[in-house]
Amino acid sequence: MMMKEKTEMELKEILGKCDHTLLAQTATWEEIRAVCDDGVKYGCASVCIPASFVKQAAEYLGGRLPVCTVIGFPNGYDTAAAKCFMASDAVDNGADEVDMVINVGWVKDRKWDEVLAEIKAVKTACKGKLLKVIIETCFLTNEEKIKMCEIVTESGADYIKTSTGFGGGGATREDVALFAEHVGPGVKIKAAGGISDLKDAEDFINLGASRLGTSRVVKAVKAMEG
Repeated sequence: MMMKEKTEMELKEILGKCDHTLLAQTATWEEIRAVCDDGVKYGCASVCIPASFVKQAAEYLGGRLPVCTVIGFPNGYDTAAAKCFMASDAVDNGADEVDMVINVGWVKDRKWDEVLAEIKAVKTACKGKLLKVIIETCFLTNEEKIKMCEIVTESGADYIKTSTGFGGGGATREDVALFAEHVGPGVKIKAAGGISDLKDAEDFINLGASRLGTSRVVKAVKAMEG
């Protein structure tokens, strides 16, 4: 019995760090609603869904679960003004959290001032709501990742996030450990993309991730329930 209780407590802790996610291009309201229901049932941190569903989901959830959405997603090369409008619009529609994608091309061009200014502008557009900054680690060198840890820290954003899940590579243990070593004390870490099971989830949390972007953890728990 004690072992079972311990396992349930551990599962609750892991689920409480999950942004239960559905960002497929083909996602329908019926599917989004099911993700919302599961997010509430399993005590997830939020539900992460496309911006076009935010208002409907926020009204459906009625405050039972935070709503997260993505902007500049998945490529990140929208203009800063467009990203700011997307963030403001999402918050006006009921989003509690916004995950933005950086301009990876600017990173490659070493346009650090522009990258920082854009993140700061989007943070302002979030009107006090949580901002997570997706740096798409699969496209970056370690030097660029470390620089982005510094920029995200300076920007005032709440989280640095590994991946969109659409870029050809997701979170790695090495990247989360690198983040933990280089971000400032006010910045939390979100691992996303490729988190396939509870062991992955536990590993990322132990390495320093406070949030996990995944749909598979809830699916794994449901499978355990039979």
